[in-house]
Amino acid sequence: MSDELLKLISSKLPKQSNIEIPPKIFVDMEGEYIEYVEGKSLTARFPVKERYQNPLRAMQGGMIVAAMDNTFGPLSYMVAPPSVTTHINATYIRPVRETDKSIDVIATVVEITKNLLHMRADVKNLDGELVAVGQLINYFMKPV
Repeated sequence: MSDELLKLISSKLPKQSNIEIPPKIFVDMEGEYIEYVEGKSLTARFPVKERYQNPLRAMQGGMIVAAMDNTFGPLSYMVAPPSVTTHINATYIRPVRETDKSIDVIATVVEITKNLLHMRADVKNLDGELVAVGQLINYFMKPV
């Protein structure tokens, strides 16, 4: 489904934009778009790599946030005008262990106002356990 979603994301971008889809970091992280629910959510899967481990051999929190950000961004292009991130945070619930093969990030639109896009992400391991949650606020470059 990833190629179909890439085409859909690209079709939603402003004409003649310099936005690169997928971004290089998404490619480097070997991300894969799994599911898009029109106007509501985007799910992406990211492998858990040894080089992403912290000293305790769990996935470093910054890499989990990078996975969230790489899912929030494309969803934002599909549901709202171009925007920039003003706030992103994460709460970690359980570690992503070295034995976990991948994580799924389910980014969901919470609310779109005149100037802001609010989103939430649930990050789950392949057993379906919640490992982290995140919230993001984007500011529209031009009001809706």
